[in-house]
Amino acid sequence: MSGLDRLGELLAAAKRAGADQADALLASGTSLSVGRRMGKVEEIERAETSTIGLRVFVGRQSAIVSAGAVDPAGFDRLAEQAVAMARVVPEDKFADIPDAPPPEDSAPLDIDDPAEPSAETLMARAAAAEEAALGFAGITNSEGAGASWSRSHIALATSRGFAGAYTRSGHGVSVSPIAGEGVAMQRDYEFSSAVHGADLGDPAELGRAAAERAVSRLNPGRPATAKLPVVYHPRVAASLLGHFTGAINGAAIARGTSFLKDSMGKPVFAPGILVIDDPRRVRGLRSRAFDGEGQAVSRRALIEDGVLTTWLLDSRSAAQLGLTTTGHASRGTSNPPSPAPSNLYLASGALSAKALIADIKLGLYVIELIGQGVNGITGDYSRGAAGFMIRDGRIAEPVAEITVAGNLREMFLHLTPANDLEFRRGTDAPTVRVEGMTMAGA
Repeated sequence: MSGLDRLGELLAAAKRAGADQADALLASGTSLSVGRRMGKVEEIERAETSTIGLRVFVGRQSAIVSAGAVDPAGFDRLAEQAVAMARVVPEDKFADIPDAPPPEDSAPLDIDDPAEPSAETLMARAAAAEEAALGFAGITNSEGAGASWSRSHIALATSRGFAGAYTRSGHGVSVSPIAGEGVAMQRDYEFSSAVHGADLGDPAELGRAAAERAVSRLNPGRPATAKLPVVYHPRVAASLLGHFTGAINGAAIARGTSFLKDSMGKPVFAPGILVIDDPRRVRGLRSRAFDGEGQAVSRRALIEDGVLTTWLLDSRSAAQLGLTTTGHASRGTSNPPSPAPSNLYLASGALSAKALIADIKLGLYVIELIGQGVNGITGDYSRGAAGFMIRDGRIAEPVAEITVAGNLREMFLHLTPANDLEFRRGTDAPTVRVEGMTMAGA
């Protein structure tokens, strides 16, 4: 019996139990991961999981139940539990199950790699990464290296006529070397993630890159407090996009708890800035055929020429705001839909990363952020950081135990992207420069 057939039976059980509406989600998958440290295998793990979730509505009252067993023999009991729960919770006038959308773009997403690697193949990837790191001068230890593979199957059906399914695969490799000795040790890391194994970064190159950074971070200083330009390495620049999408999340906008709540149609970033969410990117790490409510998904410019063009909406937040869903509903089997981005990125700018810092007399180059000191209501931003000073347009000495602070509204307006965007994480950004931030140090 296929996943959609099982969901059809579960929806029928919900109707028999007294539900007016229902939707059901089946998530199943297989994963394989390996880990090694200092040349020795530490972990080989294979897992197979399958969970099913049912959301029912009795009028405007709703409830969700989930189970690890997908045997249809238990569907009636599962549905009865859900309906009984729904009947004792308060009404929610905004929650609903949307109608099935019209036929959507059928272009293939190519998000399922049919080749399943063996444990030996994964171990070879991890070994190549760690051995390359350990062979770099100055590396004294390792936190280990790992490699992984997974394949997941998602199926969704609703009582409003939607039924769909897709399969996604994932490959990954990571390494974390240590440089120095005793209290002077420094670590760094590198990783690569891809839908297809053929798109993974070279493990040995990852190991060498992580090792070089770890060594370069030895003996960091703590500079004096200053107001200066801050340049974010791509792996931390992407976090700024996370703060941005949190601020345009429809649920936060409906509650009035976002510093961007009055910014629709207004400049939020500098002119020329483009921020894209593209759930239909071929081989994208977060590509999907439909959203968590079965709605059509499409590429959207969230920021165009610096101007905010849309909120991220599911059907509930859209109803609260008197709008229509943008196809950004995300959910698991045990929780209701909520808005979330997919393949999110800040488009490249015109300058190289080197040119971006060339005119900075004194600045900070951040390669690591610590903590979550961001106020979503005010936009105030304060995070621990480590990286390197910029002096006379060049990367200089390492620094640590510092804090970078500002306000996201001002940071976005004074942000300049470099031209080195790579799609590696699901949320991606090039190197970015932000003017006028405060670096709190010694």
